[in-house]
Amino acid sequence: MPSTPIIDAHLHLWDPTRFRMRWLDGNDVLDQPFGLAEFREHTQGLEVEGMVYLQVEVEPAYALLEARWALEQARVDTRILGLVPWAPLENGERARAFLDALVALGPLVKGVRRLIQGESRAFCLKTNFVRGVQILPEYGLSFDLCIYQPQLANTIELVRQCPETSFVLDHIGKPNIKVQQLDPWRDELRQLAALPNVCCKLSGLVTEADQQHWTLDDLRPYVEHVVECFGEDRIMFGSDWPVAYQASSYARWVETLDTLTAGLSQKARHKLWNHNARRFYRL
Repeated sequence: MPSTPIIDAHLHLWDPTRFRMRWLDGNDVLDQPFGLAEFREHTQGLEVEGMVYLQVEVEPAYALLEARWALEQARVDTRILGLVPWAPLENGERARAFLDALVALGPLVKGVRRLIQGESRAFCLKTNFVRGVQILPEYGLSFDLCIYQPQLANTIELVRQCPETSFVLDHIGKPNIKVQQLDPWRDELRQLAALPNVCCKLSGLVTEADQQHWTLDDLRPYVEHVVECFGEDRIMFGSDWPVAYQASSYARWVETLDTLTAGLSQKARHKLWNHNARRFYRL
């Protein structure tokens, strides 16, 4: 296990009885409350020093209520050091009212996420969406990119059009690990990493692999390529808990990533597990 206390850069908490989450319908593993008590149970024996809460795709009408609820959770467990709520960036300039409401919640709001993975490949290059992403630096907010690999080429173009915005790629861009598909993801990831305003979360790999039968070696070429492309200063650990619970316990994912990055220097490992998340999200 890591010798450095962990900052989890990608944590979810939810209660489906509180907010409608259509995407959980029929999922026997995930369609139940996963709150702070469950998190403490699942991370027992691990030194989790801090967490960043990521929006959980409640129905849009509840999005601001979700952000307020997440803030309440941070008051209960002060290890929640940052929040990344949902925001309707496809509204362009008209997204400002929602962003005003988010930043009014206080300094724990560090960035926003508007899921791209369920949209068309063209979505992220629509004029209003690009404008919505471009205005985030005015609010001191970063943007979490959550996409599937086929959307990566257009995502690169989005980032090029928003040079002042700080981005982090969630779940390494969701390549199809289950069938060991590396290309064109490898080349596209290298292009994205060449842009200096992007970091990458080593998260979500187990859910893109064969969830019941994945092995450490299935994940190895993906982890190694991310580290090679982004370097030690632009990678961070994320658990994607509890989504990843479909494929791995929290401890197993930590142990797996620790093993796969064992060749890094002690300084680089500290950056991966702690420092880079603190720096990127300004924790």
